[in-house]
Amino acid sequence: MQRPIDDVKNWMQMFRWIVKLIRDDHAVDETVLTRAAVLESDCGLSIEQVEGLLDTIANSFALRFPPGTLDEVVKLEELCMLAAWMRGLYKRPEFISNGFEALCRGLNRACG
Repeated sequence: MQRPIDDVKNWMQMFRWIVKLIRDDHAVDETVLTRAAVLESDCGLSIEQVEGLLDTIANSFALRFPPGTLDEVVKLEELCMLAAWMRGLYKRPEFISNGFEALCRGLNRACG
């Protein structure tokens, strides 16, 4: 499913967009949705719900998440930083491995 992205022009706007997505689609209390929140345990999302988030983000921002994304991304902040980088809105996140970086760059020309 594709969502409007007109207001997303930097990393913090991407973070806010993803917070609203989780809040609205999964009824997660926004006070839980902090930068350090672990998507599954802190936010209470199942692996299927997190995969659905990746699908919505990918469709909305014309991104392609490589296989193994959920091995690299655990926290809400990490998901936001990765998506922002893949969209060309942020620097390369330090937490991703070199091999994963290469996969992302191969799938997304906008990687910063």
